[in-house]
Amino acid sequence: MRPTIAITAGDINGVGYEVILKSLIDPHISEICRAVVYGNAKMAHYHAMTMDSEFHGLSFNVIDDPKQAKDGRVNIINCYGDETMAALGQSTPEAGQAALQSLQRACQDLQQGLVDALVTAPINKDNIQCDAFRFSGHTEYLTKYFGQGESLMMMLSDRMRVALVCNHTPIAEVAETVTEERILAKLKVLNESLKNDFSIEKPRIAVLALNPHAGDNGLIGTEEETVIAPAIRKANDENIWAFGPYAADGFFGAGQYVHFDAVLAMYHDQGLAPFKALDMSGVNYTAGLRIVRTSPDHGTAYDIAGQNQADAESMLHAIYAAIDILQRRQENAELKANPLPFVPREDKRERREYTPIPPKREHTPAATEPAAAQEEPATAPEEPVEEEVQVEVEEEIIEDNDK
Repeated sequence: MRPTIAITAGDINGVGYEVILKSLIDPHISEICRAVVYGNAKMAHYHAMTMDSEFHGLSFNVIDDPKQAKDGRVNIINCYGDETMAALGQSTPEAGQAALQSLQRACQDLQQGLVDALVTAPINKDNIQCDAFRFSGHTEYLTKYFGQGESLMMMLSDRMRVALVCNHTPIAEVAETVTEERILAKLKVLNESLKNDFSIEKPRIAVLALNPHAGDNGLIGTEEETVIAPAIRKANDENIWAFGPYAADGFFGAGQYVHFDAVLAMYHDQGLAPFKALDMSGVNYTAGLRIVRTSPDHGTAYDIAGQNQADAESMLHAIYAAIDILQRRQENAELKANPLPFVPREDKRERREYTPIPPKREHTPAATEPAAAQEEPATAPEEPVEEEVQVEVEEEIIEDNDK
């Protein structure tokens, strides 16, 4: 059965609607899932008119419940009123409020099991701030909403997976936020996610250093020796294959990331700058939650809003990733359900001592033996047959002459 994917529209003044509509007209999407957009049909039509002519006549299936969604249609649940006004390319309080209302309704339906996964379009982390949203982003809000103790921001692409110890922490506060306990907690979440969400049995995780050159043995900083390395050792004690700490510049510059299943960076730009430099069509995944949430790895892009220039590839990948992770979780749950009990075999065979077999020795003639003794005895030569035959022939000739 195809999953139902909730897609929040995000900031109405950004490129959220544009990348959503461009993704949903892909015929492959309707084959693998049933998508429901949480936003407003009038707002979606407004954005569609700023795009190519093929979107101008796009009709929407306005519904009140995800169960009413139809295959092959752009299903929309109105989360805010038609009077909401857009101001493309600008940050407005109305845009923040609309984004929050979409997110709240989608989370409510996800909590009730009416949808299977959540894909979020970009929001403006400033204009969305209010009494109901005192968070630095989607990740922190969803972690609180779904009651998870620890979550993890992870970027996904075909090239690599990069997770963060600090999500949206100011640089001035990073050093004090990076603690041994926090690194170990993030490593545990990352390790479990790689197993359950990506079906990697023995994940290899690279841990980046905090300071330049990994501290140069304490010359440029001591966090590698006093905080990061001890956390890695504790993770190893818990059968987590973590390695490092690695200096970030050399690690990415030399392409060492190809040897690992994931990379744990200490702070936002340390991990996301090289990730996005290599691939801007990646996916933001919130690991550690009991629900599946993904999003494109770009922001609201106010500078190109309403200009039909937004690339929908990252949004498409976010939808694909949500479906893939759902499927892997289901497969792993089925594989681990009702496992056969392990019964150690009793070896009743009598144990015998191992006796090594001496190597075979080759026979060589003794050096002291005389040469004559090694020669074969001579035999008397036989008399030649030709002579006897010749004598008989001569006798016959003489007899004939006598006659």
